[in-house]
Amino acid sequence: MRSIFLVLVLLIFSPPAFSASELIMYNSPTCEWCEVWEEEVDVIYDKTREARIAPVRRVDIHDPRPDDLKQIRPVIYTPTFVLIDDGKEIGRINGYPGEDFFWGLLNEMVGKLPVPLRACDEKRKVAAGAENRKGGSQIC
Repeated sequence: MRSIFLVLVLLIFSPPAFSASELIMYNSPTCEWCEVWEEEVDVIYDKTREARIAPVRRVDIHDPRPDDLKQIRPVIYTPTFVLIDDGKEIGRINGYPGEDFFWGLLNEMVGKLPVPLRACDEKRKVAAGAENRKGGSQIC
């Protein structure tokens, strides 16, 4: 029983192994589709599993490219969403295809990350088992 409690404490309070991932949103102040994304997705993004895996970082397409993003292929359209992990591009969504398509495409890209969802899902399974017995907190 003691070891289960220790495992739960470590899972809950340990830093995530996937903190090197980011979802880069290239936008523009005149981009209408960026505004639509803000209204439909951004209002809930921070509350999602995807946000815990890859927080959004906004970059204005007209500004000089930050040094840590120089290795990413050129971006032409806004919005463009580029998922990076440890500085490497994992995938991208060119444009905003609507809320339903966005989530599906994002989940597909997140699935290409090196372990995070599997690690997150494992934490959930362990926590769910303990939650059924004692009542625990959310993981991932």
